[in-house]
Amino acid sequence: MAREDGRSARARQGASNREADGPMFPPVSETFSTRKARSARAAAGALAVLAGAIALPANPARAQNFFEELFGIGRAARPPQPPRNVPVQPPPQPADPGAPIPGDGAETRPSVPAPPRQPVVLRVPAEDNVAGQDLLLNGLNGSLKIERAGAGYAASLNLPGTKISQPTESCTVRLNGGKPVPLTAEGRAQGVSRFSAASAECPLRFDILDGSVLATPLGSGPACTFSAADCETTPAGLWGPGAASLIPQAGEFDSARGVADKAVRDNYKIMTQRARGGDVRPIVQEQAAFSSDREQACRTYAREGAHGYCHLRFTEARAVALAARLGANTATPTASNAPPRPRRSRGPVEGMNPDATGAEPSAEQ
Repeated sequence: MAREDGRSARARQGASNREADGPMFPPVSETFSTRKARSARAAAGALAVLAGAIALPANPARAQNFFEELFGIGRAARPPQPPRNVPVQPPPQPADPGAPIPGDGAETRPSVPAPPRQPVVLRVPAEDNVAGQDLLLNGLNGSLKIERAGAGYAASLNLPGTKISQPTESCTVRLNGGKPVPLTAEGRAQGVSRFSAASAECPLRFDILDGSVLATPLGSGPACTFSAADCETTPAGLWGPGAASLIPQAGEFDSARGVADKAVRDNYKIMTQRARGGDVRPIVQEQAAFSSDREQACRTYAREGAHGYCHLRFTEARAVALAARLGANTATPTASNAPPRPRRSRGPVEGMNPDATGAEPSAEQ
């Protein structure tokens, strides 16, 4: 019993000592967290000391400048100052809205006035280019043939029309009883050759175009009446070839039409630029009337929509007339509306590769 009491007393004494001194072995999680925090503080302190040792200059003045730049209170925070003894340029003054900007492609030299534009001149058809051809009114009916008659020309005409008593029936009248009517030359007032046929029944004027003739009545109205033949005719319009011969050339006519249209626009602009004040309005009205007259005259030409021959000839005549009125020399064309000539294929050359393009096959030996 005495032994057991001694052991119990020693056990109680050890427990009281442990409670006074704290636990001998702390928990594992608490030990790991404490070590991790101590390691992080030690690493941060080492990096700070290393960075300070590297970046901090030895000179105290340089160290101060370093911290000023670091916190934005040094030279970086102050605006740059111009160097001494250098004149400071004044700020640019606001320019006028319409003034050119220097260095922006503006021309500094005095501008030279552009040379005056010159009229566009197309090739004028020769007066005998239709001699000996049988031409049809609007490519449909009738007959007009101009031939040489000594030093001049004469025309044979069969005029198509309708009967006065029966307007639904057609008729034909031979001008001057079928005999050639002498033509009187009237020069080239409108750029192209012009002739007139002084006939008592139906006086006419002919403008010679390229492969065609533009006829205009000189009487009081567009129609010519032949009471003895009970026939009324309207010979005004374009006398030219039939539609069958024109359709294969539709592509050439379209290209030439583009050139002629451009010549008309250019000459029209030059004419309006040269006009003064109230003279511009009549020119504009005349140009508008030309477009209307062309549409009205060409809508009755045979298959005009398929080849455009009538529109081409009307436009060419207008371009030449404007150039003549502008004082241009119509004998010297400045633009060509003729279709390009087809290139001739070259013949085979001796020694050419028989398999090459354009070479004729050689005969087998």
